Amino acid sequence: QVQLVESGGGLVQAGGSLRLSCASSGRTFNNYAMGWFRQAPGKEREFVAAISWSGGRTYYVDSMKGRFTISRDNAKKTVYLQMNNLKPEDTAVYYCAARPAYSTTSYNTQTGYDYWGQGTQVTVSS
Repeated sequence: QVQLVESGGGLVQAGGSLRLSCASSGRTFNNYAMGWFRQAPGKEREFVAAISWSGGRTYYVDSMKGRFTISRDNAKKTVYLQMNNLKPEDTAVYYCAARPAYSTTSYNTQTGYDYWGQGTQVTVSS
């Protein structure tokens, strides 16, 4: 069982930065690849970024490459999402999720993730 708790959301002006954290309570954090998704008001939840169990591979939505950086610290059982140059359209609830490291589903496929956090709100003002 893996429990995920996001933090670090808040209100920021356009052009600003935020760093989201997702802490895991499970003992087998290394067995999971991790992803970040987001859901804006009135829209479906969408993939943002993912990172392999070792941190050696990362995946991003093209529109967020260069602005967002996903990383993980397995010793701290935590995954991060550094968000720079934020835009009002980045406003959403951000969720972290965990999927088995051996999964063959695409990293951007939500159904491949077994565990989800409760989400953290990010609001970007113009």
